[in-house]
Amino acid sequence: MKRVIVEYAKLTKDILDMLVEKYPDGYDYEDIISFKNSKGQTVKAVEVKTADTNYLVKISDRLENAMEEYADDEEFFEDNDDFDANLPDEDDEA
Repeated sequence: MKRVIVEYAKLTKDILDMLVEKYPDGYDYEDIISFKNSKGQTVKAVEVKTADTNYLVKISDRLENAMEEYADDEEFFEDNDDFDANLPDEDDEA
């Protein structure tokens, strides 16, 4: 099983769906995983799993707000340019 670290800007709609489903009322202290990255920095994340992947989603104020907004309005993801998946491709801009 592979482990993928995901930061806020790299969230996909599928990962956000899993986060809101697993943590409908937000995550608690005991849900947080702490680990050292390759640079020796401490990273805090919450985990969601698929059949073949463990996603470790880095915690931030923006993540908490996104989960709350998305739970209330599923179009929040599509209407938000904070996520790289919603930015136009360079080929589309030409």
